[in-house]
Amino acid sequence: MDKFTRNYVDGFMAELIAKNPGETEFHQAVREVVESVAPYVTANPYLMDLKILERMVEPERVIMFRVPWMDDRGEIHINKGYRVQMNSSIGPYKGGIRFHSSVNLSIMKFLAFEQTFKNSLTTLPMGGAKGGSDFSPRGKSDAEVMRFCQSFMTELQRHIGPDTDVPAGDIGVGGREVGFLFGQYKRLRDEFTGTLTGKGQNWGGSLMRPEATGYGACYFAQEMLATRGKSFEGQTVVISGAGNVAQYAAEKATALGAKVVTLSDSDGFIYDPDGISVEKLGYVKKLKNVIRGRIKEYVKEYPSAQYFEHQRPWGISCDIAMPCATQNEIDADDARKLVDNGCYCVAEGANMPTTPEAIAIFQNAKLLYSPGKASNAGGVATSGLEMSQNSMRLKWTAEEVDEKLHGIMSDIHSACVKYGTEEDGYVNYVKGANIAGFIKVANSMVEQGLV
Repeated sequence: MDKFTRNYVDGFMAELIAKNPGETEFHQAVREVVESVAPYVTANPYLMDLKILERMVEPERVIMFRVPWMDDRGEIHINKGYRVQMNSSIGPYKGGIRFHSSVNLSIMKFLAFEQTFKNSLTTLPMGGAKGGSDFSPRGKSDAEVMRFCQSFMTELQRHIGPDTDVPAGDIGVGGREVGFLFGQYKRLRDEFTGTLTGKGQNWGGSLMRPEATGYGACYFAQEMLATRGKSFEGQTVVISGAGNVAQYAAEKATALGAKVVTLSDSDGFIYDPDGISVEKLGYVKKLKNVIRGRIKEYVKEYPSAQYFEHQRPWGISCDIAMPCATQNEIDADDARKLVDNGCYCVAEGANMPTTPEAIAIFQNAKLLYSPGKASNAGGVATSGLEMSQNSMRLKWTAEEVDEKLHGIMSDIHSACVKYGTEEDGYVNYVKGANIAGFIKVANSMVEQGLV
């Protein structure tokens, strides 16, 4: 990076941090993008004159509201609700809703910013947004979750719609929560539209949506592996998380011939040296999706496995690592362990699960490393396909959706290779994803004028 571009990046970040104090996750997400796209911006001065990047990091709209609800004992609780509508230059806002105690404005803005580029990469007409609440469904009854969702949607419904903003699920928001949210939206608006995605199969949901993020991450990893003449066959895979993304990443990796040996939740991780087979994964799905238990129960069912409390799985020897839990779950120490233990491919299934220091270690070691905005885009891509089916009042088969998903992930990989291949032949997927996503959004903003 030349001196002029470095000064541009430093000045840009200093101004952003001053305007958004304390929002560390948002700062991190923006810096990663700006470091990649700054050479392109400075080489095209009209983008600087039009302040495209400055406009891109400022949300078009931030909605914050209180969410009052009553628990089963009759006690009243008040949570915070958010919807950050970041950018609508290529389509209606699109992005998930997260219910987790860690949710705050910084996390919502980082996720909405990331979503803008991720949605651009899918080639589908979707803008970027994210929403959520610091409410945690963990330990709550179905009735309590329903009352919370209804209160949350009572306010959110004013700001969304099939041609305005189409939310989906995320951490803490699965099929149950989407159902409650959609029911309240329909009740208040008196309309049945494709305003949310991730819906049930009986009322407008797309086949393959639950599988899409995990499957898509594996399809992207397949493309990366192929650049080195490798595949999942016979490889040992370490996966974090035990929710939707992790479950289906494990399922697809196993189907492609790999041995998945770990899963985790916020309390710790399990290591099964024999591999988490289809049968064992079926138990995990029941445990997490139906019983809503903790991953440590796995070792009671399969005593040959080990449970490591309050630890992350990155010290386990593997060929491929797939972080599928939450942001910043791989730090520099974890990255060194992965490299030292022979890992050569890291495919992110979560949003920004790797710290900047860890990314630098992966790239210096010339690992195959893909950022979440590229490799976990399968979920929102299939949400986009669900939107299309809702608009046309059609339902595609699972095979049709899977074929489209596979094609989209292959196209994203090609775009990353196009813009991210460096002089020595190494593919910098971070740079490739950021530039490819940026160009489409930036050109659309230029063409639509100062709005």
